[in-house]
Amino acid sequence: GSGGFFYCVKPSGRMVECSQEEVLMDDERVIEIEVERLRTFEGHPYKVMDDHEMRQLMESIRQYGILNPLIVRPVPEGVYEIIAGHRRKHAAEELGYRKVPVIIRYMKDDEAVIAMVDSNLHREHVLPSEKAHAYRMKYEAMRRKTGRKKNGSQVDPLLYKKKSVQIMGEETGESPKQIQRYLKITELVPELMDMLDERKISFNPAYEMAFLTKEEQKQLVEAMTFTQAVPSVSQAQRMKKLSQTGKLTKDLMKDILGEIKKGAVERVWFKNEQLYRFFPRRYTTEQMKREILDILKIWAENNSYE
Repeated sequence: GSGGFFYCVKPSGRMVECSQEEVLMDDERVIEIEVERLRTFEGHPYKVMDDHEMRQLMESIRQYGILNPLIVRPVPEGVYEIIAGHRRKHAAEELGYRKVPVIIRYMKDDEAVIAMVDSNLHREHVLPSEKAHAYRMKYEAMRRKTGRKKNGSQVDPLLYKKKSVQIMGEETGESPKQIQRYLKITELVPELMDMLDERKISFNPAYEMAFLTKEEQKQLVEAMTFTQAVPSVSQAQRMKKLSQTGKLTKDLMKDILGEIKKGAVERVWFKNEQLYRFFPRRYTTEQMKREILDILKIWAENNSYE
């Protein structure tokens, strides 16, 4: 349902609007519903992938059937939105199931969002992007719920922001600060978010990168490709400060990424006198470094090797 309206499914299969009292009188029970009548939850943040876990789930369903019914809620047009069980539905489809067991629950929109997020967070493997977007959805839903008053007025946004983050921390076992960091991560451009999921960049630098503008983040991706390097936490923090003062450029990103990171064991270094054989004396160290990287990039593009 949406707002104060709910939808009830009558024995005939027809869906009609009903009151909350009528909903509560309707006993919760397991029934079977055709797969084609199930819809993915709008904005569902969790990825359904044909990976090793999905193959294990399919094998389990093949042997024992679907042991845990899907949780769904009725929506108009006589279909059902999945609250919990997107992976089970996908596995059942792959196995040729025409019907799956479900439990129908009648929920308002924000209640459905919170239930959908919570039902998936317990999974063994949850990608950073999945958790970040799930937290964002739940956070926004909780803000809407706690921000409403009966007379239609709104409470102070800072108060319900603090309350929502604290409640989410208590429910997930994470600190409110970590919840806020995940919320910030949702501001990453898709390319950086994919790198985070693929563990090409770590969470802490990714969090700092999320403070850059969208255009700066895209330039950072290009700089990372050019230098074949990823920023450390301190490098990402420096970029954030430069961004906040309007001084961050792609060339500065390249310079920062080209620095030798603390802890690097093997280094390639040259004395300036060696380099001045090939560069004008007026060149600074940074100019020589940039020229060398440009030359190496051209060389790499023209020479493929394993």
